[in-house]
Amino acid sequence: MNEFASKQCVPCSNGTLPFKGVELKTLHEKLGKTWKLVDEHHLEKEFTFKNFEDALAFTNKVGAVAEEQGHHPDIHLSWGKVKITLFTHKSGGLTTNDFIMAAKIDELKI
Repeated sequence: MNEFASKQCVPCSNGTLPFKGVELKTLHEKLGKTWKLVDEHHLEKEFTFKNFEDALAFTNKVGAVAEEQGHHPDIHLSWGKVKITLFTHKSGGLTTNDFIMAAKIDELKI
């Protein structure tokens, strides 16, 4: 289990700043680098499935975790694929919550 997976998302305040630079890269490494770090702004990952039904079931699981955590990713569902994009809208970048959600989403695919 990734260290982030055991944590819970907490609501961000308007003043929460996104991670940048070395601190962001360190967090990305702790996540395991299975997620693509894009422009120091968001995390992306594409999951593949054998059919639409499995991709949809995974999407629904992600949605349930997002509701539980109060942190909602952008989800693109297509035949046999689910692409997840994570960032904290209030901060305009990546916060601890995004790494927590990424780790929890990875656990769903196992």
